[in-house]
Amino acid sequence: MDRWKIAVFGVLVVSVPALAGCDASPSGQAYQQPSASAELVAQADAAPTPRLEWGPCDGPGLAGYQCAVANVPLDYAQPNGPTLPLAVLRQAATDPARRVGTLFTAVGGPGGSAFDSARDGELVPGELSRRFDVVTFDQRGIGRSSQVRCFANTDEQQRFWLNSWQPPANAEQERAAERGSRELAAGCAANDGALIAHLTTVDAARDLDLLRRAVGEPKLTYRGGSYASYLGEVYGALFGARVRALQLGAMIDPEAYTNDSSTDIANTAVGTEQVLDEFFRLCTQAGQPRCAFAGEDVRARDRALLDRLRQGAIVVGQGERAVSVSYGEVVQAHAIMLYDAQHGWPALAGLLAELERGADGNADTVREVLAAAPFSFDFLDSFTAITCADGTFGRNPEQWPVTGREFAGTAPTYAEFWLYLRQPCAVWPTPEQGYPQRYTGPWTLRSDVPALLLNNRFDPVTPLTSAKRAQQEMGNARLVVIDDGYGHDPSGDCARRLVEHYLIDLRLPDAGTSCRADRAPFTE
Repeated sequence: MDRWKIAVFGVLVVSVPALAGCDASPSGQAYQQPSASAELVAQADAAPTPRLEWGPCDGPGLAGYQCAVANVPLDYAQPNGPTLPLAVLRQAATDPARRVGTLFTAVGGPGGSAFDSARDGELVPGELSRRFDVVTFDQRGIGRSSQVRCFANTDEQQRFWLNSWQPPANAEQERAAERGSRELAAGCAANDGALIAHLTTVDAARDLDLLRRAVGEPKLTYRGGSYASYLGEVYGALFGARVRALQLGAMIDPEAYTNDSSTDIANTAVGTEQVLDEFFRLCTQAGQPRCAFAGEDVRARDRALLDRLRQGAIVVGQGERAVSVSYGEVVQAHAIMLYDAQHGWPALAGLLAELERGADGNADTVREVLAAAPFSFDFLDSFTAITCADGTFGRNPEQWPVTGREFAGTAPTYAEFWLYLRQPCAVWPTPEQGYPQRYTGPWTLRSDVPALLLNNRFDPVTPLTSAKRAQQEMGNARLVVIDDGYGHDPSGDCARRLVEHYLIDLRLPDAGTSCRADRAPFTE
């Protein structure tokens, strides 16, 4: 098996009233602002524009980029108060004579580091890299931008996450998960309490507007997927008249994500379950050797494996090379490998086949697959802090097992996985009404150019239903569906051409346009 790595950057329709006030942007443009956002915008406008001094980047794999630090307000309610250093990275346009401007991007999660992502190659490919300077940044609380610290040291962090029961397999592990959620929330408050109060996506959106000002762009051109689509939605709701173009993909439903997190989690779990059905269908259709788990009753065999794992670990292989695999490890891999239909799906099939073989299985294959799926510990800290700052959660962690069993009625494989990732939010040290800067809608995009939204029909994390709701809530947006698209990244030649025409020339595809994927799973 070739070595591979999963990148996790790594889901109610509402009538939105047209309440508006009036203010002006730093570039002098007059426009309307919904009253709920006017103060948030005014605070950002009062902050000094950061000074970016570009220089060589420090770190392996970053030699082709330029880096700078932008000092932004820690608390936008004190725009001239203490600052937070944001790590910023730039990829210069390779055809400067035809340069359009600056394209901003961000990494998903929340918790993914833009610097880590940049090490994999170009920030954006092809014509976009020729026509734009591409700027990205580690969002506040992530990576080089004041990484959240929830533990006294890295050894303590490692011990916590390695012993975390995510998701729990039985009542004893449910109790351990509850204790762990309280420990994590208390640790974040004790070790980084001043920072975690300022990690909402509203804070990140205002940072993005300051970066726009810092590079001298009168309007923002932005591309982001997964959680980064939510950052674009928040920016558009707050700063709509400063938008040149928003190209968002793998769409989050902003209303559910912010104001009804329980429904959002349930929708994600159902979407993952539906994609699992496609995994089984296409695996069976492809047969072996293209799908290592192909055969009779693949879903029933998968369910039998998970039921066995709930009773205890499965040992694959024999002797010193044998590996013991837990329920939590397999469920996590089960979900994360569905992100990538080309590489992750065959790897998931291989993992399930080796688990089924048990002592006769290949332990090295299992190790390789499991090593590709886990989140980093810093990612988990940042994911928790930002998610808890943005969402709406019940304040009773003891309720999680009951809710998990309720959700399992429609998503038996994934309900508890997606739910328990958020259990610390039930005891997060937020004010009773949430952080004062948190934005709760409306999500209308008031810009001259509609946003371009892309979504795979079979996305395991941000289902197509969420993309349709996001389009309705934004209003000024056009959705293109990759009809036979599988996985979390809506890509391919058709999508690439549409994105290039939109970002470069501001040409929207016709309403109702759809794309076809370049290839199907299990065909290579």
